[in-house]
Amino acid sequence: MLENREGQNVPSAVFHTRQGEQWVDVSTEQLFANKTVAVFALPGAFTPTCSSTHLPRYNELAASLKENGVDDIVCLSVNDTFVMNAWLADQEAENITVVPDGSGEFTEGMGMLVDKSDLGFGKRSWRYSMLVKNGVIEKMFIEPNQPGDPFEVSDADTMLDYINPKANKPMPVSIITKPGCPFCAKAKTLLKEKGYGFEEIVLGTDASSTSLKALSGQTSVPQIFIDGKHIGGSEELEKFFA
Repeated sequence: MLENREGQNVPSAVFHTRQGEQWVDVSTEQLFANKTVAVFALPGAFTPTCSSTHLPRYNELAASLKENGVDDIVCLSVNDTFVMNAWLADQEAENITVVPDGSGEFTEGMGMLVDKSDLGFGKRSWRYSMLVKNGVIEKMFIEPNQPGDPFEVSDADTMLDYINPKANKPMPVSIITKPGCPFCAKAKTLLKEKGYGFEEIVLGTDASSTSLKALSGQTSVPQIFIDGKHIGGSEELEKFFA
């Protein structure tokens, strides 16, 4: 149980995925052959730590991981493909490949299948991460074998620090917008051109004008925040990058 398998090949398995309206079987060979893949496995889609921290941070650090030799970032869970696809869409994690190990075949082969019947989950994956190169596990970060759901070592920052301790990490960015705003579109384009990922807060959907005033002291959009600092609108963003 919870054996470190560094130096071994990943287990052979076939994952039954739903892509659009089609069933597509994906093998471990397709996922790992001739590639460097960062994998993080977790107990379940839509669960608290997985949704608030584990997956979002891997999505945030995706560009940095790929700049440092990672070809793909895979999130694996003992869930069916419909649940995993819905979670991915809900999280808007476009940089992550979700893999449904619905039967637990791969997870059992990794020695990471655990019984969470006390939570009503049944058999699920223990939380861990690993760096896989051409199907061989180079490094594993396994959460300590203790009660509950520890989350100490399988995070994205630990993975990136292992790959390159001096890697640049993106600053957190939020932009408040409203539909149809040309200055908002301009600011988002500039952020993308500069390689900045961002969270978009849309007025009328995610927040109100009251929230805009409370957060920024302004009533116009966009309003951009970078690493905890209020930058301002699109013109101020241009000055920031200049």
